[in-house]
Amino acid sequence: MIDATTVVIVILGLYLLSSIKILREYERGVIFRLGRALTQPKGPGVILVFAPLDRIVRVSLRIDTLEVPSQDVVTRDNVTVKVNAVIFFRVLDPRKAVLEVSNFLYATSQLAQTTLRSVLGEAELDELLSQREQLNVRLQSILDQHTATWGVKVTMVELKQVDLAEQMIRALAKQAEAERERRAKIIHAEGEYSASEKMAMAAEVLQKQPAAIQLRYLQTLVEIGTEKNTTIVFPLPLDIIASLGRALDRTGQPPAPGAEIHQP
Repeated sequence: MIDATTVVIVILGLYLLSSIKILREYERGVIFRLGRALTQPKGPGVILVFAPLDRIVRVSLRIDTLEVPSQDVVTRDNVTVKVNAVIFFRVLDPRKAVLEVSNFLYATSQLAQTTLRSVLGEAELDELLSQREQLNVRLQSILDQHTATWGVKVTMVELKQVDLAEQMIRALAKQAEAERERRAKIIHAEGEYSASEKMAMAAEVLQKQPAAIQLRYLQTLVEIGTEKNTTIVFPLPLDIIASLGRALDRTGQPPAPGAEIHQP
């Protein structure tokens, strides 16, 4: 028959085996001994948890992601948008994460939602669409400041999607179209200005060499002839027209005072 000593040894052996806990490399165990938390968390590796005197709470140190559901946000310029985000965080102090807050995941989620609405409510729609990086940094800084007392470090905040109303999408499309038209007109005007400057420079060169304009006329005729055009252009130099005008002015002048007029 089995004596009492053997039974006690077997029970003690089973108790010791059940007290052995293995924590992974990314896990830490906060030990409560008689209701009091030990100063330092245990792990990783093999640890002993002597139940019912001890109770262990496992905490993961890996980076975790938390998706913030879509929030109805009214921007500073009174535009209603739906914005959702994702938060990347990790536990730096397992003891604080267990003692300072009942559920740090739920608390971080609720804090992220309220912070998202308050921060984006202070920004205008243009800032929300074009300056997401600055808003992400600001959200991360505010969340990290509040979660530091819980032993939680917020490493990154990213705005995922911004949903606008259909009317606002059409208004933004019209604004973008008007902006493109404005840029096109400015570019066209700059091209006209540059072309006029070049033409003025060319006119100065042609004015210094009157024969150059004749060569330009001949070159124009050659270009027209290569296109197999039936229209024939005879260039008429402007200096000939000016000479004829001066001759007509001289013949049409009235006689000088005192001159005799002979009638037939």
